[in-house]
Amino acid sequence: MKLIKKILLVLLIVIIITVSFIIYKGHELYKEALSTMSLDKKIEAIKADEDYVELKVLPKDYKNAVISVEDRRFYNHGPIDIIAIGRAVLTNIIHVDFLEGGSTITQQVAKNLYFIATDSNAAYRKIAEVFMAYDLEKSYEKDEILEFYVNTIYFGDGYYGIKEACEVYLNKKPSDMTLFEATMMAGIPNAPSVYAPTANIDLTLNRQQKVISTMVENEYLSQDDADKLITQQADFLENF
Repeated sequence: MKLIKKILLVLLIVIIITVSFIIYKGHELYKEALSTMSLDKKIEAIKADEDYVELKVLPKDYKNAVISVEDRRFYNHGPIDIIAIGRAVLTNIIHVDFLEGGSTITQQVAKNLYFIATDSNAAYRKIAEVFMAYDLEKSYEKDEILEFYVNTIYFGDGYYGIKEACEVYLNKKPSDMTLFEATMMAGIPNAPSVYAPTANIDLTLNRQQKVISTMVENEYLSQDDADKLITQQADFLENF
């Protein structure tokens, strides 16, 4: 019994040291990123891009679709979402696979701004994203962060931001998206190499169904409206 206690104690110490080291390295990566360009300067550069789109001009359906499928509790939690992390861990353990992530929209913005191209250890990067996410939420409102997200997220084929993606995939401005198009576009960033219409339109529409189902769950859509959107997929395929 004493031996087991000693083994458990050693394991606990090893875990504490390992976690502490990862947090330290993540914080170093975070500080290194800020040393290259401060957060306010980074945001200024993003907003100066000619393709930058203000949140207020985007259809409400698109904003609802993004929040529903990416971070349903976005307006109710801080930089990280403990509930989402716990749910993701449980889901992945049950299925013995990485099926769900727990990153918030704010964490994804942090990644898009500073860590998208880094070759650093994934664990260090995740910690760095958390530190940066706290800075984002300390300095900007939720709607501003959502605006940064839709302007920096990757849509595949080399296109970043909702304006470029709409011009290429829909041949229209983001403000002109229909409900059907909004639910389709909201699903692409989860895995752009898979869900971009130019990659596999069938998978694009499968992902759209996931977006629609989450919108029903989160009461952004009625089931009747959701069913109508699903029936529109056949017509969309015919004209694609």
